[in-house]
Amino acid sequence: MQKIIPNLWFDNQAEEAARFYTSLFDGSSIGRIARYGKEGFEIHGMPEGSVLTIEFEVAGYQMIALNGGPFFKINPSISFFVVCETRDEIDRLWSALEEGGQVLMPLESYDWSERYGWVQDRFGVSWQLSQGNLADVGQKITPSLLFAGDENGRAEEAVRFYTSIFDDSDIVGIIHYGPEQPDRQGTVAHAQFHLAGEVFMAMDGGLDHDFSFNEGLSLLIQCKDQQEIDYFWERLLDGGVPQQCGWLKDQFGVAWQVSPTELHDMLHDPDADKVARVTKSFLRMQKFDLAELRRAFEGKAAESQPA
Repeated sequence: MQKIIPNLWFDNQAEEAARFYTSLFDGSSIGRIARYGKEGFEIHGMPEGSVLTIEFEVAGYQMIALNGGPFFKINPSISFFVVCETRDEIDRLWSALEEGGQVLMPLESYDWSERYGWVQDRFGVSWQLSQGNLADVGQKITPSLLFAGDENGRAEEAVRFYTSIFDDSDIVGIIHYGPEQPDRQGTVAHAQFHLAGEVFMAMDGGLDHDFSFNEGLSLLIQCKDQQEIDYFWERLLDGGVPQQCGWLKDQFGVAWQVSPTELHDMLHDPDADKVARVTKSFLRMQKFDLAELRRAFEGKAAESQPA
């Protein structure tokens, strides 16, 4: 099971985006679709029956697309690094992702890759395409965190913080900028690390970027029980800010969702009344109370207060 799943926030484009991405990569598929009910309309404002979330896999890598409205926009602070093993593959993907999007770094030769480019697609999602060997990374698609603005210079601190929290985690390597390079000496040019066995990347960005981490692209942690919910909530919240519905922003501004896997199963249940009850329950919470969610789902919930 993939422990950490990127969650992409859209304004009514979640299904369109998911189908576009799965059309580009081999080993891709559309999974379960959850839809909005009547419950919570005064909060989310989404029509009943419209898509809430759509689960999908891109080259075997799990993601979730969420229709959350116009409140947050995805930006390049978290991008997806894609290893392409042939020139034909990278050119094909670049052509599709560039259409209607914005080139952040042109597709050409660089010191670190014979063919590399960075593009923000028409939905706002950013992709770093690099021709190379998949074995060097071990993962076709890898989330890459860019520490820019006020967070510039904190990439290594963040990598060490995250790897201290998750089991099956380690730092593969960290490359720092030297005295003759454009960014501040000692900051991170590239870091590769594992969290819960999954590959992640990070770098510092010293340029004048007009974006920072936000809820547009969050990282959802699949928790098996209340003990895991409590653990990840407490650890990631150190220096951070709690939010509603299992969301929090950590001390670096990265958005996380600490969520029980059971809740996702509940929200896909065919019984609309059960879905409505559990939705009403979780909308009142910050940290999720799994026992309360179960009671709500079965129609046995008492009034609960935000955690």
